[in-house]
Amino acid sequence: MKPWDIYTFVFPDADAHPAVVLGTETRLASKPKVNVLFCSSKRATRQPTEIEAVLDEADGLDWTTLCKCDLVFAVPKEQLKDKRGCVSAARRRAIAEKVIRALGFAGI
Repeated sequence: MKPWDIYTFVFPDADAHPAVVLGTETRLASKPKVNVLFCSSKRATRQPTEIEAVLDEADGLDWTTLCKCDLVFAVPKEQLKDKRGCVSAARRRAIAEKVIRALGFAGI
């Protein structure tokens, strides 16, 4: 498991959805829980909001998907199943910027 990998995770009160893994390789290798972002499991049919990023086939998903950047989940890494892909280098910065803005770190 590496930062920016995309796995399937069954989120609380939701079915299985893509989850983008966040963090450092050291944390991922040494801790039982990892941070992830929730992504839609349905094809995106609208433009993303300011707190959403777009992922698609270039990232290993089946279609255009919205990744929500305003809530980070700490999940047991053994519950992440079926690696689906990895966020492309071009999209990593966009996701990081949206997480920073959505969590209010930009104004510090």
